[in-house]
Amino acid sequence: MPDSKRFVHPEAVKRIGRLELRARHVVEGFQSGMHRSPYFGQSVEFLQHREYAPGDDLRHVDWTVWAKQDRLVVKQYEEETNLRCVLLVDVSNSMQYGAGAMNKYEYASTVAASLAWLVLKQQDAVGVLAFDAKVRRKAPVRSRRGHLLSIIEALDAAKPSDKTAMYPILREAAESFPRRGMMVLISDLLADPEGTLKGLKLLRQRGHDVLVFHILDDDELDFPFSGPTRFEGLESDDHLNCNPRALREGYLAALNQFLERMRRDCAQNTIDYALIRTSEPLDAALAKFLSSRLGMHGR
Repeated sequence: MPDSKRFVHPEAVKRIGRLELRARHVVEGFQSGMHRSPYFGQSVEFLQHREYAPGDDLRHVDWTVWAKQDRLVVKQYEEETNLRCVLLVDVSNSMQYGAGAMNKYEYASTVAASLAWLVLKQQDAVGVLAFDAKVRRKAPVRSRRGHLLSIIEALDAAKPSDKTAMYPILREAAESFPRRGMMVLISDLLADPEGTLKGLKLLRQRGHDVLVFHILDDDELDFPFSGPTRFEGLESDDHLNCNPRALREGYLAALNQFLERMRRDCAQNTIDYALIRTSEPLDAALAKFLSSRLGMHGR
């Protein structure tokens, strides 16, 4: 098996490892906060077949299919797929920005890998879709513990490039994953707000439980710049030479207006939203978010 360190920075591996210890009380205390969804009960109705994997219970093998098609498949029931989670990870150029230990792309990838680990630990199913203007990498929705490597490999292969086209991506996600589940958007949301909110509403209309992790760097939130500065666009060729002190008040007003709109519209559409700084320890951010989610949903 390939070494997972080939795909994730060693420090990210350590962070995920530490998350196991620090978030254990969160995960085991209330079944991770994500596990119990209003859309998934404990039905034992037959759902679908899937390929047999070593370790599967032989009692669930469909021997009729084996006799007819000479292949081993397992009967999968609704209770086996309580949660189907799809991680939608923004890998556009703007995600390259970062003044701290990790840029936004590295932080978002670590969030995704950690959530995938939590879902797989619960023996639920998770997949990933890495995107900018189009889908760059995918990992299918699977529940085997070894699937984490596929998730990490997809994230590592999708290096930041191009602009963000949020609505077409969210629409494609809705069409590609029609079964109701959990959609987790991890992005800096630096795209057309109308398209972003339209796409998120579409996912909710299709019956998905939707979570948004809004990842921003401290510089973007605090605008600490002083003295003559040249700002260069990461998703365009535009640049601006200016005295940032003259722009700070207007920038922060526009930013707060944008953030408030995202929070308000997500709340109105029953979408869980969390703004996370890349300087915030990841385990603390996830624990805080999951605890808040538990309180909001009464789980």
